[in-house]
Amino acid sequence: MQGVERVSTIAEEAVHIFGVRHLSPAGAKHLLDYLDHIRPTAVLIEGPSDATSEIRHLTNRVTRPPVAILAFTDELPVRTAMWPFAIYSPEYQAMKWAEENEAMVAFIDLPTSATLALQSVSSSESAKEKEEDEASTSLQGQEHGKPNDGGTVVEERGESESSIYQRIAELSGEYDYDMYWERHYEHNLNPGSYQEAILSFSTHMRELSEARERRYVHTEYAYNAIREAYMCRQIKETIAAGHDPSKIVVVCGAYHAESLADLSTAMTDEELASLPSISSKLTLMPYSYYKLSTMSGYGAGNNAPHYYEMMWQRMMDGSLEDLPEHYLASVARLLRDSGTHRSTAEVIEAVRLAHALAALHEGSAPTLRDLRDSAQTLLGRGELAVVAEALARVDVGTAIGSLADGVSQTPIQDDLNRLLKQLKLEKYKSTVATDIALDLRENRRVKSEESAFLDLHRSTLFHRLNLLGISLAKQRTSGQENATWAEHWVLQWSPEVEIEVVESTLLGETIEVASAYVLQQKLEACTTIDDASKLIRVACECAMLTEMEAARQTLQHIAADSRDVIQMATAARELSMIIRYGDVRRMDTSPLLPLLEQLFIRACLFLLDASGCNDEAATSMIAAMNELNSVSLDHSEQVEEALWLQELARLAECDDRNPRLSGFACAILMERNALSAQQCAEEVSRRLSPGIPADIGAGWFEGLSMRNRYALLSRMSLWEQLNDYIESLEDEEFVRALVFLRRALSTFAPREKVMIAELLGELWGVQAEQVEEVLSEELKEDEANMLQQLNDFDFGDF
Repeated sequence: MQGVERVSTIAEEAVHIFGVRHLSPAGAKHLLDYLDHIRPTAVLIEGPSDATSEIRHLTNRVTRPPVAILAFTDELPVRTAMWPFAIYSPEYQAMKWAEENEAMVAFIDLPTSATLALQSVSSSESAKEKEEDEASTSLQGQEHGKPNDGGTVVEERGESESSIYQRIAELSGEYDYDMYWERHYEHNLNPGSYQEAILSFSTHMRELSEARERRYVHTEYAYNAIREAYMCRQIKETIAAGHDPSKIVVVCGAYHAESLADLSTAMTDEELASLPSISSKLTLMPYSYYKLSTMSGYGAGNNAPHYYEMMWQRMMDGSLEDLPEHYLASVARLLRDSGTHRSTAEVIEAVRLAHALAALHEGSAPTLRDLRDSAQTLLGRGELAVVAEALARVDVGTAIGSLADGVSQTPIQDDLNRLLKQLKLEKYKSTVATDIALDLRENRRVKSEESAFLDLHRSTLFHRLNLLGISLAKQRTSGQENATWAEHWVLQWSPEVEIEVVESTLLGETIEVASAYVLQQKLEACTTIDDASKLIRVACECAMLTEMEAARQTLQHIAADSRDVIQMATAARELSMIIRYGDVRRMDTSPLLPLLEQLFIRACLFLLDASGCNDEAATSMIAAMNELNSVSLDHSEQVEEALWLQELARLAECDDRNPRLSGFACAILMERNALSAQQCAEEVSRRLSPGIPADIGAGWFEGLSMRNRYALLSRMSLWEQLNDYIESLEDEEFVRALVFLRRALSTFAPREKVMIAELLGELWGVQAEQVEEVLSEELKEDEANMLQQLNDFDFGDF
């Protein structure tokens, strides 16, 4: 193939084929020059043919790239395909030129319904071929008497295009392929040379890749053949519609240019009818430079999209030679803004270094790599960390595209945009993470009700988005302990967020309807008390009264037959929190009170049975008892507080239940003045009397010490009894007791440990300072090892 213009052997089918690299500034510049020269009446562009009607929105003067066409299936599981455009995309500039010059413009690639269907088939076939290759590799290894270590077939198939491109970079002496491409193509502004060079290069790359695809990746080769046959058909139909072939310009990826020049391979009617299809929809969406930098979609050559935009602007201004100065000055400006001063002289020296580095490569203009190296050397003074953030901002940028209101949006996209505008959140639609603190209480300093509860409505939206799996807002701890009116969120927009919104259109046409659907689905799948209680809270946070009632009924149904005290306690605490801050969220939580009472009663009644557990399960039971005690205090008028204290007393007296739990029950009773000093002394005497096994006596003390510690520290008699008990233990029993006591005392605060030291000093007849010094000093290595062994020891052997 010679030159940009490819002419078929049939004269009446001669068309102009312009091959480009997607998202190439030089490609866009040369294409515009070419269009001005040819002055076509029809511009045909590689892109989904059913998106042609969206071109008018893409070229709308309100539209600000980067933007993208997003196609998605309208049945679960959702499959998507995307075509992103930057301002320097050749395809985007071709659309703009056609609109400005009143030429017909259309996309000519497969419709999205076929693209998504073929990609689905391709994924299945690729997985199947991989399995076949692995089986073949395994067989070859057996035939040669070698273990299957990957085999030659997998290794040859693994010689992907990336390895070819890396080899090209190595042969050209470049750091990577992107630098090779930029140096030889993006800085080449000679008329005609870009087209001829890129087409020649792509022809050779096609030959290499097709040879590999025919042997290993049949589906990819077939997929491209189908696409090219369809595009040829579209070109022929444009000719048939009356356009002079010499006035038709086809803009496509350079890989396809040679094939599209031969229209004899056009798809027939029978082939068209046999194309697979899947029901799909498409929409336009804002995109971001950050996403382009991840090489998603047509990300080739866009590891630094903002840099390429700078290059595009210089090309259009006719000042591409000034790009190094502009780039390095931008880096220096960002450094100054962050407090790192760099002089103009240093910028000048950095520019000179960039040109010197470029001169090592046959005198080309500096590439991004040359500029980055210069910035690190002169502006960072050799340290990448100094300039890393500034380089990222200049290379990638933070630009987000925009579309006119209501342009080709799905209903749920429109609803979200409306809500963001209504709740004054549009400024947070940024790729830069932004904190927002919410106060859910009524703002009495404003007049309108909408403004008075603005933060509450924002919170409702954020919780609904979380329920839908839309990651626009992420909740963080508020920093206001026990403040149910305060919330802290971090907002960050990304193209993935837009995709998540579009995918949610299958669940409902508005955020509220979709959220209600998801919550209902979760309720139908709910089988545990814990999950049901959390769904009640989600319904409250999402301001869904109907769903909250459905969740209440679900929880009541599950709890009716449950004996799980831990889950019932957790659910009761969850309901307690909802009821307490229901007023803040303006939700009627009174229907939850009977359920709270029911859960509390059942948890109390089964407390004794559940306490016959091992030491590991006792930890969860202690948390449950804490929760139930908090509920009894917060809702003393609604729940059976007397029943709770009665069951605690029964547990405290039991000798056949976990001793930690009995001790913990005793501590709660002491704290609530339900256990007199005399009763406490009697219980201590009984539990810590000589002859009581260590795991029972010391375990009981551990439970007792977990609450109301100042009351314990004020009772000298308790420590005397503990001291006598420890002294009465045999060596083996003492070893067992040591683990429980060490675990109990390790949780005391430093000030409390000082008080213990004073008590022990008085008991032992020594100075408190001496005891404190012994208790506070670092353990020796052999002592630490011994305690570690005790923690891991299986005392069941005794």
